[in-house]
Amino acid sequence: MQNLNSAPAFYQKIPGKWILAGEHTVLRGGKALVFPLTSQYLEIFYFTSEMPFEITLRGENSLEIQSVVNAVFARALETLKIQSETLTGQVILQSNILFGAGMGASATLCVAVAEFFHFLGYVSTDSQKEPQTDSLYEFARQLENLFHGESSGVDIAVVLRKKPLLFSREQGIHEIENYHMPQLYLSHTGAQGITKDCVTRVKNLGLDQPQFAKEIDERMMSAVSQFSELLNHQKNEAGWIDAMNKAHSCFRDWGLMNQNVKNHEELLLKHGALAVKLTGSGGGGFMLSLWNHKPIHLPFNLIPCTEK
Repeated sequence: MQNLNSAPAFYQKIPGKWILAGEHTVLRGGKALVFPLTSQYLEIFYFTSEMPFEITLRGENSLEIQSVVNAVFARALETLKIQSETLTGQVILQSNILFGAGMGASATLCVAVAEFFHFLGYVSTDSQKEPQTDSLYEFARQLENLFHGESSGVDIAVVLRKKPLLFSREQGIHEIENYHMPQLYLSHTGAQGITKDCVTRVKNLGLDQPQFAKEIDERMMSAVSQFSELLNHQKNEAGWIDAMNKAHSCFRDWGLMNQNVKNHEELLLKHGALAVKLTGSGGGGFMLSLWNHKPIHLPFNLIPCTEK
């Protein structure tokens, strides 16, 4: 096994992400506001050798996700029509991101694998192209379909670009610059969210109650527009509270708030949060909270969202 102190032939540090608003509706023509989160990340190291190809995992849930990592590499090899026996050397993946938490764990893994095969010369990229037409982006998005059923590409785009984005599948991707962010923090609800299950639940609601589902989508799209305006202003506490409540209500009406999520929401509000909102697919994972002061003495860890 390689020592991480020796120089790898290939290395990438890929940030996690958090979504301010636009979850689920981004699959149906909506926009999403998404930000990189450098405190949560995955590192990939590749050491060349003549030994048979080997993948080693370190970090969060390394034992639990071994089968997941193997499945992504297997899909990549199948897509690229590569025989695993032709590869040599060792890949080490090291991550501090929990799977099923809404922090982009699947996206960082898929981007890492795509970047690795790009390094080997199997996947092309053109940084001058829009991400949706770039081979590296599309290859990583296709890999992420393993987790999402249908990947919108929003997580892939932000971890590839490492910059805040206003993302739309139809209208393209725009980098967000010179924005103003209030005191927003992330905290884990204590429950795991399964993205594919959440996506399926929202789709089924659309089939069973199309008018109600349309109203929820319109509410989330309205929240995205409201947040977009708020990011351009120094301070509008009432506006942020309203937009967060609006976006959070969509998760409730989609049926993506279990008792763990509700308990965590109550705890945050009890300790002084002005508003809360689930982030990611829902059903668990992380929750955003808005504060007018730096929170202290909480019974769980908080991750600051602002990384400018």
